[in-house]
Amino acid sequence: MQRCGQGTYAPPIRHALARTDSALRHFPDLIAAGDGELVIIDAKDRMPSTHTDRYAINSATLTAGLLFTAAHAPTPLYYVFGDLKVLTPAEVQHYRTHARRHASGAWGMVATDQAHRFEEVFGMLENRAA
Repeated sequence: MQRCGQGTYAPPIRHALARTDSALRHFPDLIAAGDGELVIIDAKDRMPSTHTDRYAINSATLTAGLLFTAAHAPTPLYYVFGDLKVLTPAEVQHYRTHARRHASGAWGMVATDQAHRFEEVFGMLENRAA
């Protein structure tokens, strides 16, 4: 596993990315390899909401995730939340269309019970690497 994305750049680049609408601003955080296969992870550590049983996913982040997934297929991208539950951008897109949206439209809400347990998704990688 290796860190990648915005958190690895020098402060001037991070500052410039914070002021842009570029999808690079939402580039995933980690890249991992197991048994010759790549997996990309975007850590969402401040989720889920402390007041609801939903994840609030920024619409710009979701758009960037969907674009990343399309451009880099078949390499999967996973959102890993602070409670160690996992969703893909496609799942977030699907589930948020069936949920109440934030009034601003900038956030999509997804019920936490829609997410997969970390072990369900990544346990299979450990088994292949053994």
